[in-house]
Amino acid sequence: QVQLVESGGGLVQAGGSLRLSCAASGRTFSSYGMGWFRQAPGKEREFVATITWGGGSTGYADFVKGRFTISRDNAKNTVYLAMDSLKPEDTAVYYCAAGRTIMITTLGAVEYWGKGTLVTVSS
Repeated sequence: QVQLVESGGGLVQAGGSLRLSCAASGRTFSSYGMGWFRQAPGKEREFVATITWGGGSTGYADFVKGRFTISRDNAKNTVYLAMDSLKPEDTAVYYCAAGRTIMITTLGAVEYWGKGTLVTVSS
C-alpha cells in the first residue's frame, strides 16, 4: 500500500514558477514508477510527466516539455515537479501517481493516486 500526499500548489502569475512535492508512505517507494497528471475544470485527467524507479529516465507530455521537470529522492520518498514559464492553460488540479510499471503515462498504469493540489495561473 502506498499513500501519496501532494503539496506546493497555489496561485501564480503567468510566467512564474512553482514546485510541487509528493510525499509517499511505504518502504517500497523505490519500486514504483511515479508520475504527475492534471485535470482542468471540465476536462479529463491527463498525463504530465513520469519518472522511472531509479530516476534515470523521465518522460513528458508535449505541452510541458522544456518547462516542467520531474525528479525524485528515494531516500526521502518524495517526487517533485518543478514548473517554470507557467501559462494560464496550466491551471488544474495536479495529482501524484504511482504504479508498478517502469513509467506511468496512462491512467490505466496508475495503482495509487494522491488527492491533488490546485495550481492556478493568472494572466
